[in-house]
Amino acid sequence: MTGVRDSTVDGVLTRSARRTPRRTALRYGERAWTYEELDAAVSRAAGVLRDSGLTRGDRVGAYAHNSDAYLIGFLACARAGLIHVPVNQNLTGDDLAYIVGQSGCSLVLADPDIAGRLPSGVPVLALRDADDSLLTRLADASAFASSEEDGPRGDDLAQLLYTSGTTALPKGAMLSHRALVHEYVSAITALDLKETDRPVHSLPLYHSAQMHVFLMPYLAVGAESTILDGPDAERIFDLVEAGRADSLFAPPTVWIGLSRHPGFETRDLRALRKAYYGASIMPVPVLERLRARLPGLAFYNCFGQSEIGPLATVLGPAEHEGRLDSCGRPVLFVEARVVDEDGREVPDGTQGEVVYRSPQLCEGYWGKPEETAEAFRDGWFRSGDLAVRDAEGYFTVVDRVKDVINSGGVLVASRQVEDALYGHAGVAEAAVVGLPDERWIEAVTAVVVRSDKDLTEEELITHARGKLARFKVPKRVVFVDELPRNASGKILKRELRDLYAVG
Repeated sequence: MTGVRDSTVDGVLTRSARRTPRRTALRYGERAWTYEELDAAVSRAAGVLRDSGLTRGDRVGAYAHNSDAYLIGFLACARAGLIHVPVNQNLTGDDLAYIVGQSGCSLVLADPDIAGRLPSGVPVLALRDADDSLLTRLADASAFASSEEDGPRGDDLAQLLYTSGTTALPKGAMLSHRALVHEYVSAITALDLKETDRPVHSLPLYHSAQMHVFLMPYLAVGAESTILDGPDAERIFDLVEAGRADSLFAPPTVWIGLSRHPGFETRDLRALRKAYYGASIMPVPVLERLRARLPGLAFYNCFGQSEIGPLATVLGPAEHEGRLDSCGRPVLFVEARVVDEDGREVPDGTQGEVVYRSPQLCEGYWGKPEETAEAFRDGWFRSGDLAVRDAEGYFTVVDRVKDVINSGGVLVASRQVEDALYGHAGVAEAAVVGLPDERWIEAVTAVVVRSDKDLTEEELITHARGKLARFKVPKRVVFVDELPRNASGKILKRELRDLYAVG
C-alpha cells in the first residue's frame, strides 16, 4: 500500500501530463515539449539508465549546462529510483573529483564539451550533442515500467544537493522525494505560481533554487517554461517583449547586471509581472532602484538553503513596504525560530541563529555523520544564519554565523556595512570581510567593484563614517574588477579572506 500514498518528484510531471497533456511544458532553443511528450521522454530516459546496469539507489552525477536534456536526466533518475547528484559545471580538478568521488557516482551525465574534465575511470553518458547521447537514444528506448519494489518511494533519496562550499568543503545534503514535493507545494503557495505564468529559467539547473523553487513547481502547476543557457539580458528582454516571459528569478548580482544594461531603460518590459530574488542578500539601495524603474513589478524575496530544499521564507510584494531588508516569514511547511548558542529561543527583536523544523529538510549529509549530528540538534536544524524575528513573525537576516566580524571584541555584521557602502553612487558591488589584525583581532575590510573609477578609498571610508558607528567603518578598502562568486550568485567570502589575509 506504500506506493498508492507516495508522492515522488517524477510524479509531479506525470500528474500535469494527465491533466493537460497537449499544453506546452517546456521550451529550449528550437525544441518544445508538451507535457505528454516530456513525461514520455522521462520514462524512456529512465529505461536507458536502468538498461545501462544501474540499480535502485545508485548515484548518477549531472555535469552539464542548462538544457531540456538536463531536466529530462534529473526526472529520469527520479523515476528509475536513482539518486541524482548535480555538479557545478564550472568545477574542475580536485573540486570536481571530490564531489564525484565522495558521492560515489556510478555514472555521470555530462555535456561532451566538458566531459573531459571528469576524473578518469568514471563512466560517462553524454546528455546531448553526441550520436549516442541520452537525448538521441530516446527515440529507440523502451519506457521504464516501475513497480512498487523497483520504483521510487516517497522516503527514497532523490538528490544529493552539495552545499556551495563558501566556508568549507561542500557537504551532500540528502533530499528525499517527500522532502522535495513538500518544498514544491511551499513554493507554489508562497510565490503565487500559476498555470498562466510564463517563467524563464536562466540560472544553472544544478543549483537548487532554479530547479526546486521554480522549474519543478512550475511543472507541477502546468505552466509553460523556457530554459535559457544563462542570464543573457538581451535574450530575456526579447522574451518579455514577445510575450513569452512574464516572471524571472535571479540573484541580486544578476538583477544588478540587468538593471545596469542599456536595454533595461529602453526596452518595453511592461509584460514582466513577477520578479523573484534570492540566493544572497539584496542590497536595499539596489532594490529601491529596481522598484523605481518598474513600479508595477511584483517583487518576492526568497530565502533558504540547500538543506531545506531550499525555500524557507518569503517576503511577498505586499510585505515589502517598510521591510526591504527582511526575508519574510516561513513558508507553508517550515517552522522557524531564533535561538541563542545553547538552543534557547530568544525574545523577538533579539539576534540569534535561525533553526528549522520541516518535512522539507534533508536527511543529513552524505557520508558525514559528525556534521549531521552537529547540524541536527534537539529536534531542530541549525542553519548557520544569524537573524532577528519581529513581533509579526518577519525575519531579517543579519549575517552568516561564520561571516560575523570580531572587531576589537565587538561583533560587526558584514551586511550592515555592505548596505552602507551601497548607498554611495560609485559602488557597483561590495563584500565586507574580517581579516586577521594584531590590534583589532579582525579588521573590517571592504572589497569593492567601482561603477565610478575615480572613487577613492578615502572618499568611501568618509562616506561610511556618515552611516555607521566608528567601530563598523572599514579599516581598509580594496578595489577589484569583480567579486568571486559561485554560479548561484553567492559571493565567496572565504576566497576573499584567503586572498587578502596575506595581501
